[in-house]
Amino acid sequence: MGPNQDGKVRPIRAFLRPNSVAEKGFHTRARMPQKGVIAPGLHPTRKHDLIFHGGKTIANLTFANFYVGGAASWRKSDIQAIDNGLSAAMSDAHLNNVMAQYYPAGTAVTSAFKLSQVLAGPPPKTVSQGDIEALVQRLFRSGALSGFDLANTVFNFMLPSRTILNTDTAPTGGALSTHVEDEKAPKNNPIPHEEEDSTEGLGGYHGSVHNGGQTLYYAVGVFSERLPDGTENGIPVFDEPAKNVVATFYHELNEARTDPDVEDAILAGDDPGAVKFLGWTSAQGEECGDFPVFEAKPLTRVFKEVPLAAGGGTVPVQFQYSNAVHGPEGPIPQPHVLKHAMASPQA
Repeated sequence: MGPNQDGKVRPIRAFLRPNSVAEKGFHTRARMPQKGVIAPGLHPTRKHDLIFHGGKTIANLTFANFYVGGAASWRKSDIQAIDNGLSAAMSDAHLNNVMAQYYPAGTAVTSAFKLSQVLAGPPPKTVSQGDIEALVQRLFRSGALSGFDLANTVFNFMLPSRTILNTDTAPTGGALSTHVEDEKAPKNNPIPHEEEDSTEGLGGYHGSVHNGGQTLYYAVGVFSERLPDGTENGIPVFDEPAKNVVATFYHELNEARTDPDVEDAILAGDDPGAVKFLGWTSAQGEECGDFPVFEAKPLTRVFKEVPLAAGGGTVPVQFQYSNAVHGPEGPIPQPHVLKHAMASPQA
């Protein structure tokens, strides 16, 4: 997300391409409030190990996928690939064995994929943080999110091809529809160019909003692709945009698992109590998915298609940071047995 309105810096919770305008901007502002086997080709980086700050974590995650921009903006095969890939990755035992170190010993780390819906179009040119948070609020008030365990659920918003994502806290003025698709939408619009948006290396981010005493968790990400004119939107690493979407939301959902209330810490600013909202971040303010992306050159060192533990093929993911190996780690057959306690409160 973008800078606070007062210009203060804060923890990182966005998915950023290394050496991009977005990555440099976020790192310039980033700071913390005061209070296996490592991926091949990378070296241990203990100074980036994650620290538990006492905030909430989510061990048993539920998530739902909402596709923005109408059915005409999405190929059914892409939706199926994203739904199936993300569900498989988030529930894979060997991938979850890496994440288990961020929960009390013996905790079962699970996920459940509950819903996939296409929201009516037209596809937006640009989507801001303000747009997404307003959409979450409207979905909640309409009853579309009823029946979910909101304390443990993240609502994913997949943006269609050519839609730009930025971090502005104000809505763009083009309200996103809360209606499930029942009509064809017009074709995608061309991309305008803005700094620190998805044309400058932003892939997605996660956050939360409050409504009537309820906390609503969300993640948003772009359809990362290389366009015919040679420009890039998002962080295209794999050869198919749908695979990039799976990897983006794998990144965001694991960060939401381990640091769901980061938005409240950001909003608290320099308040000494801000740190109490944070789950797991590094001393530099990075969440579990961040430093692996910043460190890897090329990105294919941490963006991999890995075999599923239960068999049946592979899934595209981004390796997450592991304190056990002091760097990005791929799937492992057993959770790490750590020498020091890593207890955290559960939702």
